Amino acid sequence: MAMERKRGWDTLLCADTHHYAVGLLAREMSCISIRSCFRIFRYLLHLLSKEMPYWDLPALAFLVEVLEHLDLSERHADRVLQIFSRHLQSECRERRHLALKGLLKLTDNPSMTEKMRSLTESLVELLRDADGEIVKITLMVLSFIILDKDTPIPSSFALQLAQAVVLLFDLDNSQVQLLSMLLFRTLLTLPLEKERNTLKSQVCHSLLPLFFHCHDENQRVAEASRETLICVAEFLNRRDLEKLVKKEKLWIFANCLLAEDRSRAAEHLRRALPYLQSPQEPLREAAVRFMGMAGRSLRGQQGELQLISEALEGMVNDISLSVGSLAIQSLCILKAAEQAPMPMFQRLRDQLRRAWKTRPRLSRLGWLGCWGSVEG
Repeated sequence: MAMERKRGWDTLLCADTHHYAVGLLAREMSCISIRSCFRIFRYLLHLLSKEMPYWDLPALAFLVEVLEHLDLSERHADRVLQIFSRHLQSECRERRHLALKGLLKLTDNPSMTEKMRSLTESLVELLRDADGEIVKITLMVLSFIILDKDTPIPSSFALQLAQAVVLLFDLDNSQVQLLSMLLFRTLLTLPLEKERNTLKSQVCHSLLPLFFHCHDENQRVAEASRETLICVAEFLNRRDLEKLVKKEKLWIFANCLLAEDRSRAAEHLRRALPYLQSPQEPLREAAVRFMGMAGRSLRGQQGELQLISEALEGMVNDISLSVGSLAIQSLCILKAAEQAPMPMFQRLRDQLRRAWKTRPRLSRLGWLGCWGSVEG
């Protein structure tokens, strides 16, 4: 009668919605007889251990719905994880989704969460899935798995996870952005099997996207970006950057990133280019302003300056008048600065920086260290 009220029988007869109806049937049955559900559950474990494509999808749907109502033995739990592991790699979007949904339900059991650590590599691969819902559930499952801070995680896995998560900061899905930033912050607080230095280079790559998303139209994303940026600065032992973010002096923060190293400034420039195409006006405006600052940091590097000029010229006719006006102003300032002679102090500073990189042994003389402190 419950299925009839919810038109479940009609749904059951349609091939495209069959597995949804089986899930509905499982939910209604679990309210009436757990014993019957358990008998069906054991039979489905037997079916799903074989390659039976016609049965897999509805069987998975039933299995996932009754999981939270069953007290699984260790043998049954291991078989369930094997089944979910196989379907995580399925080409069928629905199978992947059901396997992830099942894993998410199992995270309520601490002993199961420990067993699920063996699935972390497959889960990290799913973070590259084109389906936002798949990525969202994957982030939730991974968050539960790595929350046990008493157990150090392999540095190689931490690096792999960090690389995948940072890419999600720019995804056009606010839920995925929020979950990815939360997972990234959690990752930075975990003990690693080896030194944290292995993670530092990848953490540095998160600075620029987090800076831009501090200007996000979605206030929750903007706030999460600021919180994550503070966490990153703490991880890198950059108290200067941390203070700037806390005081919301974000453009001084950006100037620090560009001023530290001219080769790194060129890298920041190229990684900032995609934000010029953002559908969000505040992000495009921030990217234009960043380009102007990068131009002043990269004086004398004709290739990079040409890239900046072309990028800014492309923004002059932006749909937003404020973005277009800022692009024109930045172009004028950039051209004026390029025509002006480079100050003697700046030329000398750049020469000393090059000397420091090419002749490391000079550091033993001491005077270059003094110069660095004066400059700071």
